[in-house]
Parts: sequence; C-alpha cells; structure tokens
Amino acid sequence: MAIQTRPTGADVTAFLDSVDDEVRRHDAHRLRAIIERVTGAPATMWGPAIVGFGEVLVQGRTGATEWMALGFAPRKAALTLYGIYSENRPAEPLFEQLGPHTTAKGCLYIKRLDAVDEGVLEKLILAAWERSRG
Repeated sequence: MAIQTRPTGADVTAFLDSVDDEVRRHDAHRLRAIIERVTGAPATMWGPAIVGFGEVLVQGRTGATEWMALGFAPRKAALTLYGIYSENRPAEPLFEQLGPHTTAKGCLYIKRLDAVDEGVLEKLILAAWERSRG
C-alpha cells in the first residue's frame, strides 16, 4: 500500500491556529518554530492534519514514495512527532533525558511541551534530521 498523505498548499499557521485546545495550540506553534530553527526547513502541511518538514524517499512494497523527513500532529491526546523515534533503530539514550513522553508505532508522543527538556528535544530533532539527510 502506498503512502496516501501528500504535501498540500494549505496554510500551516491557519491550521495551527485552528487547534481547539489552547495549550496544544501554543505547543504546536512552539514546536513548529523549534523544528524550523533546528532544521532550517519550512513547515508544510501534509494532508489535513500533519505539519511536515523536508522530504525523504521511503521504500514501500509498491516502490519508493516521498514522505516528510520530520513532522508532527497536534492530536487531542498529545503532540505526535514523526521521524524522531523508530522501533527499527536502537533506543536513543537521549530519550531517557527528555522528560515525560511515550513512544509507539514509530512515533514520539508528548503531552506538554513545557514538561520536557527543550534542549534534549532539539538534539533529538537534529539527530533525526541528520539521519534523514543520509
């Protein structure tokens, strides 16, 4: 099955402004700024609800397809970060220093950005970005 989610021309700021929960909305804007600063890549909407940064080729069963190098979605339960955690790699020791979070299905979940160590998060973002660049 090919990846269905693609970049759109939608306005990232408008999407983030539409997040209902005030804390989640603030955290999403802050996370966007952090990722843009660390990677130098602009935010792009991927589908209706994911903010992505950069692109990589992902090999699937039906061939290679483009996917975001990093991304996040401001879900009700948590900020869901894509591209930072992988069940296919050894655990990154920095996760132990991050603060409250969970990981599953290749995603990193953070309930409150102010509860984690932002410096550690930036290091995790940079390491993931560098991996995506080869």
